[in-house]
Amino acid sequence: MSAVSDMAEKVRFRGEVEANGSLADFIWFRTGGPAQWLVKPSDSEDLAGFLAGLDPDVPVLPVGVGSNLIVRDGGVPGVVVRLPKAMSHVRVEPGHRLRAGGGAMGITVASKARDAGIAGLEFLRGIPGTAGGAVRMNAGAYGREVADVLVEATLVLRDGRVETWPRARFAYTYRHSEVPAGAVVVEALFEGRAGERAAIGAEMDRIAAEREASQPLRSRTGGSTFKNPPGTKAWKLIDAAGCRGLRIGDAQVSEKHCNFLLNLDKARAADIEALGEEVRRRVLDSSGVRLEWEIQRVGVTS
Repeated sequence: MSAVSDMAEKVRFRGEVEANGSLADFIWFRTGGPAQWLVKPSDSEDLAGFLAGLDPDVPVLPVGVGSNLIVRDGGVPGVVVRLPKAMSHVRVEPGHRLRAGGGAMGITVASKARDAGIAGLEFLRGIPGTAGGAVRMNAGAYGREVADVLVEATLVLRDGRVETWPRARFAYTYRHSEVPAGAVVVEALFEGRAGERAAIGAEMDRIAAEREASQPLRSRTGGSTFKNPPGTKAWKLIDAAGCRGLRIGDAQVSEKHCNFLLNLDKARAADIEALGEEVRRRVLDSSGVRLEWEIQRVGVTS
């Protein structure tokens, strides 16, 4: 795999290429193995050139801030792409629109919208990840989701082609899109509506307060673990199955919100994933409902 760094030099890659790059340093669970190659491009053009020159057999995984991710203890083979701060811009455009770099945080997009008097994007205050990740997974909270506000998004595909997709092409369903494997969402155009800054700010404050009161935000966690089944909430099924506070090693089901798993101290990724599977088993036995993972699990076991 030294061919990756050699190729980067050949295509005059301007970003950073790090062998065995740590992911546990920044993903929210703070555990798991490294990326075989951690790549941080300078901009979209840089990323496109890198992917165009990369052996097609090398897997590529885009990662934002790792707020909804379990990285298995054996690490992630191939290339992990992480966008730099330079690709975290948020600009106001005519028509109550905002153009956000794929690395921009949801709270940054929501705050920029508030300051510009653009309503309808307040829910992004409750999305703890990046715009690129939100577009990929149709992230949502508080009754709204990305499919409600996205106009279009620009992707760098695995082969280096750059395409701009209208919302319809994403074929959004609940927490799912048709973004292909290895593609990186580098920019998104969102649209809201005219609103009063005070009212927008008040709604964002309400969302922040509700999250603080109900979720273990100051813990090592991965956000919502399981998708909500039709007609109910995952946390209710988990609670009814007696899983609140359940532990495997230093991995625990949160007592504050039991659709969150926690790394109490030195949990391995294997402990966290095993705990999630035990929760799924108990919920199936209790209710007959087979919970689906919302957290993305990547990499190989050690």
